[in-house]
Amino acid sequence: VQLQASGGGLVQAGGSLRLSCTPSGRTFSRNVMGWFRQPPGKEREFVAAISRSGGSTYYADSVKGRFTISRDNAKNTVNTVYLQMNSLKPEDTAVHYCAASGYTAMVDTLSGYDYWGQGTLVTVSS
Repeated sequence: VQLQASGGGLVQAGGSLRLSCTPSGRTFSRNVMGWFRQPPGKEREFVAAISRSGGSTYYADSVKGRFTISRDNAKNTVNTVYLQMNSLKPEDTAVHYCAASGYTAMVDTLSGYDYWGQGTLVTVSS
């Protein structure tokens, strides 16, 4: 079972990127999904979460208004989760991870997530 994160890269401050999280081995359409990030030399931190239906979202204060999490739960799709990142800042530079939670409610702690992707690096230059 894997979660494949992709879409990272180098972007200038003020730019945008869209990250994707694609599952393999099983579907996560019934799981709360989240994005976390780990800046260089710092601990991994919560970024955003989305409910199982996709109808509710929850963001860290540092990204609220700039990032949007969404998911594709349609049948016969791979149930990808996205993180649209706009107005990027140098402090957004980090390895970004997607994760799947076994909880029914959105959670913002690392311990609340059971499956993790391998991470994709986002670098924002000033």
